[in-house]
Amino acid sequence: MMNVMKIESYRAIIKYDPEIEMFRGEFIGLNGGADFYANNINDLKKEGSISLNIFLAACKKRGIKAKKEYSGNFNVRISKKLHIDIATLATIEGKSINQLIIDVLDNTIQA
Repeated sequence: MMNVMKIESYRAIIKYDPEIEMFRGEFIGLNGGADFYANNINDLKKEGSISLNIFLAACKKRGIKAKKEYSGNFNVRISKKLHIDIATLATIEGKSINQLIIDVLDNTIQA
């Protein structure tokens, strides 16, 4: 994935902030906010590790889980026409709508 930095087992989205002329990282999938800034990638990794460790320590102290938990279920609202098209394609491919969507999303994420 573009603009994603992995620090330990956590992912952070990396963006360049032209107003302050620095890279900004923000961890995703956490039960709170943890961000970090630096002028170059090596320093960004260091600052990310520091920010993450501070966040993890605060979670441990408060007795909360650091990572968000995901159920594996989510609802998506689509148009009737798209629903028909998806159902048709799923039938053509011999799949359930659920499996077709899983495959499409997985292929998109892996690309």
